[in-house]
Amino acid sequence: MQNDTTRPVLYFDGVCNLCSGMVKFVIRNDKKEQFLFAPLQSPAGTEALQHAPDANEKTGSFILYSNGRYYTRSSAALHTFRLLGGIWQLLYAAIVVPQFIRDGVYMFISRNRYKWFGKSESCMVPTKELMARFVG
Repeated sequence: MQNDTTRPVLYFDGVCNLCSGMVKFVIRNDKKEQFLFAPLQSPAGTEALQHAPDANEKTGSFILYSNGRYYTRSSAALHTFRLLGGIWQLLYAAIVVPQFIRDGVYMFISRNRYKWFGKSESCMVPTKELMARFVG
C-alpha cells in the first residue's frame, strides 16, 4: 500500500545523527505541525524506499513524500524548506541550481554523514508529545 496521507512525510535515516538533527530542526520550525516522520528502518520507511525514485538506504537518507510525490536527495531538502514557510522557504531558491550539482553536494555529505556526525545504535525515539507525528 502506497502512502496516502495528505500531510507531508519525512523519511529519514533513524540512526544518522545528522538526519535526526534535521528532523528535530523541522519539528522546531514546523509551526503548522504539518509534517509526519518515519525512520527509513521502519516498515513505512522500507515502503518509501521502494516507491521513491533513485532511493536506497545509502543515497536515500532523506526522502520527502508530499502531494502524492516522493522527493529524494537535494530536492527533498529544498521542498522541505519550502513547506516550512517563513524565512526557510527562501532556501528553496536553490532549486534553480542544476540538479546534478545539488545532488552531487548532497551525495558528498550523505557518504560522509556517519564519519562527520556519528551514528546512533538505534533509531530516534520520539517523546510522548511527538509520537502522534511518527508513522509506521
